[in-house]
Amino acid sequence: MTRRIVVLSAGLSTPSSTRLLADRLAAATSAALLGRGEQSEVQVVELREHARDLADHLVTGFPNDALRPVLDAVAAADAVVAVTPVFSASYSGLFKTFVDVLDREALTGTPVLVAATGGTGRHSLVTEHAMRPLFTYLHAAVVPTAVFAAPEDWGATGTGAPLEARIERAAGELADAVAARPATVRADAFDDVPDFSALLKG
Repeated sequence: MTRRIVVLSAGLSTPSSTRLLADRLAAATSAALLGRGEQSEVQVVELREHARDLADHLVTGFPNDALRPVLDAVAAADAVVAVTPVFSASYSGLFKTFVDVLDREALTGTPVLVAATGGTGRHSLVTEHAMRPLFTYLHAAVVPTAVFAAPEDWGATGTGAPLEARIERAAGELADAVAARPATVRADAFDDVPDFSALLKG
């Protein structure tokens, strides 16, 4: 069965280092799952594309037609990769708004990899002081290794580079967590409807 990985990217620019990190984490996770005999399907969600949808949800209390599939995808995911830029020494307001509109049970038991990008390495602890407690509050299963990327981290590439090593380690932990769990089964909207097709054959 194919594992569904949802990647949340809260970058505000195009292109963005946040999306770059999100893509690298997604690719590494898919490769790690493949190495464990698991197929994967990755859905990347650019939260900036849903900024107005999120604001509407906060005001009305209901997701619109554009936001609802995203919330459903997160709830049905076998794993989530969450990446945010650092603003004012914490996750971005856009990122927090998305988390605020999630159903409180949406991430219960779901393996989550947290990651962040920032303009300086001094913000590297945001993953531990802000993101990990946030997802722990939501009862997600946050993997031990978080990934933070500052501008200087992008210069060194290839196997053995510090950033690449963290990405590989975190992706491996996420793949292990996913492989250890039963695959999420998406309920069909008509599962509980009786089958009357036999009555139509007469």
